[in-house]
Amino acid sequence: MSLGVLAQILAVHLRLPGIVLLLAVGVLMGPDFANIIRPETLGSGLPAFVGFAVAIILFEGGLQMNIKRLARQAKPIRRLVTVGAIITAVLATAVAYFVMPGWPLQLCILFGTLVIVTGPTVITPLVRRLRIRHDVSMILEAEGIFIDAVGATIAVVALEAALAWSAESAAMGVFDVIKRIGVGAVVGALCGGFLALLFRWRKVIPHGLNNILALGIAVGTFQLANAIVHESGITAAIVAGMVVGNSKSHLFEEIVEFKEQLTSFFIATLFVLLAADVRIADVIDLGVYGLIVVGLLMFVVRPVTVALSTIGTTLGWKEKMFISWLGPRGIVAAAVASLFAVELAHKHVEGGVQMRALVFLVIAMTVAIQGISGGVLASILGLRRKSNDGYLIFGANKLARMIGKILTKEGESVLLVDSLQDACQSAEKEGLQVLFGNGLEAGVLHRARAESRKACIALTSDESVNFLFAERIRQHYHDVAVYVGLVSEASGVTAEMVHEKECHVLFGGERSLPLWERAAGQKSHHEETWQRNNSKGEINFGTAPTSALLPLCVTGGKAELIKSCMTIKKGHKLHVLVRVDQEKLAHEWLQGAGFEALGADGKPKSKKVDIDEEEPH
Repeated sequence: MSLGVLAQILAVHLRLPGIVLLLAVGVLMGPDFANIIRPETLGSGLPAFVGFAVAIILFEGGLQMNIKRLARQAKPIRRLVTVGAIITAVLATAVAYFVMPGWPLQLCILFGTLVIVTGPTVITPLVRRLRIRHDVSMILEAEGIFIDAVGATIAVVALEAALAWSAESAAMGVFDVIKRIGVGAVVGALCGGFLALLFRWRKVIPHGLNNILALGIAVGTFQLANAIVHESGITAAIVAGMVVGNSKSHLFEEIVEFKEQLTSFFIATLFVLLAADVRIADVIDLGVYGLIVVGLLMFVVRPVTVALSTIGTTLGWKEKMFISWLGPRGIVAAAVASLFAVELAHKHVEGGVQMRALVFLVIAMTVAIQGISGGVLASILGLRRKSNDGYLIFGANKLARMIGKILTKEGESVLLVDSLQDACQSAEKEGLQVLFGNGLEAGVLHRARAESRKACIALTSDESVNFLFAERIRQHYHDVAVYVGLVSEASGVTAEMVHEKECHVLFGGERSLPLWERAAGQKSHHEETWQRNNSKGEINFGTAPTSALLPLCVTGGKAELIKSCMTIKKGHKLHVLVRVDQEKLAHEWLQGAGFEALGADGKPKSKKVDIDEEEPH
């Protein structure tokens, strides 16, 4: 377990698909080499552990499936999961039958059904790491989630039919697939609805037991569905996750973060265990035939499947080409292949070990080749999300909304993130884009596309939270600029600490954020726009009177946030918030810094004459 987690950490630093290293660790630590990890010692406990882990992984995958987003790409997703599954099974069966020497048709059919699945455990990390455009990534992620349920169910029914191998069992197979998916969907909907209902009653669940409850319901749903109809638990876990994920519970983000951590842990453990259970000699014995099968799956079966499944959809040729290329297999294929090998051995049917070895070869090669080359292909096709695309503001208070509206007027993309519902509703009424959630959580930052932003702004009234946000951004997204709002009255976080994290102090220095937050929009304070009338030297905003003036941002050519020292070109505009009772002090500093006030028409105001200087009539 610890080796798997360490392999995932190393994969992040090397920017490689994590599963590549997990498979390598499993093989190196397995009986063929170090002989430290021996899955056979688990005996009957291995299938039980695999089932438990798969339930958690698929429940978490269902949590991420937003129904509104799914509806936008419903047609290609539905086609890939239904028509695509059938086409893949038929073509993969034919490939195995004509390529693998001596394989009986029953074994080829089992292989064909096993490689139907792509799997969210591989697809989701890849598209997130590669920053694939959202419409394409949604199709790939949704296909990976739903095809697990369809593919695994078809594979189990195919195994039962293969062991019985009669015309009657084959005819009953279609009914069994529908029954298992249907029962799983019903059980998942009921259990997921029950959990969502409990979460709505805030006083029912004691503090700190939310995640444990969600974990118990997820595993219980999986086991309950399997108890009713064998192998319907996969569908049940996915549907339960979707119901909870779309219920808009106040606990959603907390649950998602917990489940993401569990999923990462189980993926690391399962891949290492299952890879250690495969003998290298069995893979080598496949010879060149195994490589031919994998090549045909990648270059013929997947492209044909995608081409036929997406006829009549709105997808263009670039999107179809990328989806055709990215179809790596994941944990469900590995787990089911291992279970099939055991089942076939118990029934004294030959070929189970070879089939498992071929499935693992498919997993290893598709993950390694497609994972490494996917980014290059996405760049060539123009399907990667833009970098330096707008601003993410952590906080939706009045001050954050004021800056957001200024940046939006300048044509910048702005998204505010806040966990306070009232603040989010106010921002929406003002025409700003808002994401409801905790900006400190990885899932929220992913949905907010933090990795592709020009800058992330921490602007809550709590400087400790702002600093923690900056640390999270720096930890996960090294190339994104970060601005941190600091409170002058506080002493916990200093400008030096911010600079050590290679971040900027917002507004040019420490300010009384609660004061200015209350001030935004009040009659005692007003927003002004000033224009630089020269371009001589840098401006040190740290010297600005903190109680009289709050510099917001600079616009002109492009929008810039305020840093401690800046060079502002002549003609660029500075947006500020000024206290009325200290207006003279603020204006004197602005004029001394080389700015002139602009009127409502955007033109410079005429110089005012003080009353004491007026000439007598």
